[in-house]
Amino acid sequence: MLLCNCDNVMTIKKKKTLKTVLSFQYRYCRMLEEGSFRGRTADFVFMFLFGGLLMTIFGMFVSLVFLGQAFTIMLVYIWSRRNPNVRMNFFGLLNFQAPFLPWVLMGFSLLLGNSIIVDLLGIAVGHVYYFLEDVFPNQPGGGRWLKTPSIMLIQDKIKQNNSNTPPENRLLLVN
Repeated sequence: MLLCNCDNVMTIKKKKTLKTVLSFQYRYCRMLEEGSFRGRTADFVFMFLFGGLLMTIFGMFVSLVFLGQAFTIMLVYIWSRRNPNVRMNFFGLLNFQAPFLPWVLMGFSLLLGNSIIVDLLGIAVGHVYYFLEDVFPNQPGGGRWLKTPSIMLIQDKIKQNNSNTPPENRLLLVN
């Protein structure tokens, strides 16, 4: 007779999922921050706030409570669209360009039997941000709809001023 404690199995599965989500968030946050958001901390934080707000609103319509994986897919989507020439390799089996990464992850999630609603939500929010920030402003007659509030830009200006002045004349920044 085989006994299985299903609670322990589910806990192990949740821990592995959480570990995967956190590692993806760390990796793609770091690459975005060091790449397209270098020196633009306020814009980076605004992307988080905009994505989180939009994801919460969309999540209510599809009855999603945990949006961590969707947020990760949003970060992956934005990174992949801003780095279209990067070659990716998925488990050594599949080679593709970076813009296909969110779709490959969604397909893998589907193969594992998970719901793809979470992945689609992350892709949708990432696409809205990417379109409003990178595509629409470059179109004829387009404009920049997403502007980081000026109150958030104050911290960036203080850091820039402090990096250009001698150490003895710098303002004391309290974190």
